[in-house]
Amino acid sequence: MKNLVAMLATGIVLMSPTMSASALEYEVVKGDTLWEIAQEHDTSVESLLEINDLQSDMIFPKQKLEVYEKHLVEKGDTLYAISKKYGVRVEELKTWNELDSDLILVGQELEIREEQVEEVAATQAIKTTDSSTVTNKVEKPEGRTLTVVATAYTAECEGCSGITYTGINLNKDRNAKVIAVDPTVIPLGSKVYVEGYGYAIAGDIGGAIKGNRIDIHLPTEQEALNWGVKEVKVTIVE
Repeated sequence: MKNLVAMLATGIVLMSPTMSASALEYEVVKGDTLWEIAQEHDTSVESLLEINDLQSDMIFPKQKLEVYEKHLVEKGDTLYAISKKYGVRVEELKTWNELDSDLILVGQELEIREEQVEEVAATQAIKTTDSSTVTNKVEKPEGRTLTVVATAYTAECEGCSGITYTGINLNKDRNAKVIAVDPTVIPLGSKVYVEGYGYAIAGDIGGAIKGNRIDIHLPTEQEALNWGVKEVKVTIVE
């Protein structure tokens, strides 16, 4: 009896382990952006791009997106084995699924999201760069195009709130593609394509952003400094 209790406490069922996964789907509605969908489902744009094999940030109404994976627990599964399969931590699995212990049950569905640790963040930064590179190779989008002077900013600064003029919390998603604009030139809330940056939302303003100037958001101060000042083309997609 003591051995049985010990095994149950660690969530172990003595059978040959197998793995079964599915995904939570979301149907795109008019006006949706990947950033908004990522925020709603507590994930990131990079994860949505990777899971759905998207080559750009462009999405369309009625398009079905996989938001994050779900794992169906089978005989032989343990949190440790599942964490190894998906490259996450046991503690993350427990947090995402509101588990008080390592005990899991056959037939139970577990949400698999993203591990929020420093090493993974670094990997995601690399993926973001790769995604941006792919995005920049996408055929030029349709819409009104203008040439602007582009500088860069970051939420990673002393005294910065990280909240844009339209309420976007950049601290929650440092990889969010957002630009500050002059609303008389580019309307707030517009979806745009910025040469060398990719698809973004016109979600902020700035005292120095007047006329044909924009300020793009980047994850870190160093990346913002590396961007410098550039003349780029901006296409207002919608």
